[in-house]
Amino acid sequence: MSSETREIVHDQHAHPVGETRTYWIIGIILILVTVIEVSAYMFASTFGAFGTPVVVIVSAAKFILVVMFYMHLKYDSPVFSGIFIFPMTLAVLVIGGLWMLYHVLHPLR
Repeated sequence: MSSETREIVHDQHAHPVGETRTYWIIGIILILVTVIEVSAYMFASTFGAFGTPVVVIVSAAKFILVVMFYMHLKYDSPVFSGIFIFPMTLAVLVIGGLWMLYHVLHPLR
């Protein structure tokens, strides 16, 4: 096999997501985010009305990291990212609106 043929075969099997160092870094970040999430949950009473949103935001950040890196969405077509991001944004807006309705606006009655 010539060197040119080996290069072509090598390029076909090249994997942009196969970087072990990236996965270790993301894994460490996920561990730190989990520690923050559990701490925020344990001390939610200290935050008052903002305890729940802090936990939800940190959980959403962790979810996005897992989906983007471990499910390889970051390296796929932008169409797949849009298919994921649009419903997630819609869900966040609905949940945020319901939380505001029941925890912020409801006590004003």
